[in-house]
Amino acid sequence: MEGAAAREARGTETPRASAPPPAPSEPPAAPRARPRLVFRTQLAHGSPTGKIEGFTNVRELYAKIAEAFGIAPTEILFCTLNSHKVDMQKLLGGQIGLEDFIFAHVRGETKEVERIKEGSIINRIEAVCVGDSIEAINDHSIVGCRHYEVAKMLRELPKSQPFTLRLVQPKRAFDMIGQRSRSSKCPVEAKVTSGRETLRLRSGGAATVEEAPSEFEEEASRKVDDLLESYMGIRDPELASTMVETSKKTASAQEFARCLDSVLGEFAFPDEFVVEVWAAIGEAREACG
Repeated sequence: MEGAAAREARGTETPRASAPPPAPSEPPAAPRARPRLVFRTQLAHGSPTGKIEGFTNVRELYAKIAEAFGIAPTEILFCTLNSHKVDMQKLLGGQIGLEDFIFAHVRGETKEVERIKEGSIINRIEAVCVGDSIEAINDHSIVGCRHYEVAKMLRELPKSQPFTLRLVQPKRAFDMIGQRSRSSKCPVEAKVTSGRETLRLRSGGAATVEEAPSEFEEEASRKVDDLLESYMGIRDPELASTMVETSKKTASAQEFARCLDSVLGEFAFPDEFVVEVWAAIGEAREACG
């Protein structure tokens, strides 16, 4: 039998230390916070300055502007950058400089223009002004349609029959003269330097901050926009920019044509037009070194 001394000795043994718990794993790195992008905006005919943020496409941008000024998004016809004037060269497209000032042009007077003669030129009609938006063709609403869709509708109208355009002009304030002071907080006609970054708006997916277009991209987009006007009868800087961006991923006209079909297949561009676009982009690349 085990003696009492042995039992006492065993009772005083130091208990074996348990294994240390595993070290906690490193917490996953927090996702990089997206920069908070805040843009200043005004109604072009005159208003206080508002601030907007958190939009990823033009539809959401209009909703944010409407919310800032207590109007319906459908009241906004178009926006210009860094100028309150109706200037189609400063029309907001798919990119906004990070320091650009946004001016929203809202609905003003509605008017109708009837075309009867086949040879008439619309810019001879005094009632039609630069900046007027077509709201309906023969009472068929075209709100929300792209430029090329409207151009197609107009081209398909019978030449021998009259048609009516319902136009909406942007709201104006005393011919846009002296409507606001030129303080540092309101760069009406000031040159805004926005560095080399822009916010790229996309119809699908999140907006992204990108480098501003290079000299080549700007020149190539201008050339492509000219070709779009000659081919489709409209200017669409956003479409031109998309075509230039597509060309950067290709090495030949044939490959460019295939990529255009996958990205912009609904346009059904003819081969000769695609070749002209490819050549124009090449000319811009050579000119810009």
